[in-house]
Formats: sequence, structure tokens, C-alpha cells
Amino acid sequence: MTYYHQQILAMQAALYPHQDLAGKIVRAKQYIDEHYGTNINLDVLARQACMSKYHFIRLFTRYYGQTPHIYLRDVRMMQARKLLLQGIPIRHVCFAVGFDSIPSFTRLFKQRTGMTPKRAILDKKVPTAAAIFVKNRKQ
Repeated sequence: MTYYHQQILAMQAALYPHQDLAGKIVRAKQYIDEHYGTNINLDVLARQACMSKYHFIRLFTRYYGQTPHIYLRDVRMMQARKLLLQGIPIRHVCFAVGFDSIPSFTRLFKQRTGMTPKRAILDKKVPTAAAIFVKNRKQ
């Protein structure tokens, strides 16, 4: 378990007395981190956490400050950045990080980073995860 997860669990003990729910939310986040390249949807995450999807969204947002969908999107963009910098072709990156179509991946990548994947490969400069995160917070 990472330091970040330990801190979340410590804070939740003080703020939210139902430790079992916090553990389920942390496990759902870990599931996203490990399976970002697969077809993850809200029903799968909520079912895994044994709660309704509406309750799951509220709790996830309370603990992590963003919805599960936004978090999944950010994880996919960070992984895409890493793969593009390794020189992996765009279409392989697109499918490896869980997108079904190259145009939707390209559109979202440009929206999040300010450049297309092709430009990022040519320039060998892709905004860092922190820059992507800050840009998401502004929107």
C-alpha cells in the first residue's frame, strides 16, 4: 500500500467512521489504476464496491476530489503520455490505454495536453502528469 493510500485511510478514520466503505473506495481506485486499459464503467466499479453507483460516485468524489470517470480519464492520459514518449505508435497507445477509436483518443489527448499525439511524438514533449492535472482542475 502506498503512502498516499495510507494517508487517505488515516484521514477517513477521522472524517468518516465507516472504514469498510473507505476501503472499498480505495480498492476501486486501485482497480482503475491496474485495469485502465480495459472497458471500465461505473456499473463495474460500483458492483465491485458493493454499493449503488450513485453512492459510489459521492464517496469516490469525497475521497479523491474528482469523479471516477475523470480519474480514469486522467490515468489513461498519463499512461498514454508515457507510452508516446517511448515511441510507441499512436494507434497502439490508443488501444493500450482503453480507447475504442483513434479519433476520440486524439481529440481527448489534444484537449488535455494542448497538442495532438503526433505533435507530441515529433516534439518529444508531452506535458507531465502534473500539468495535465492542473489543466483539469481549471476546467
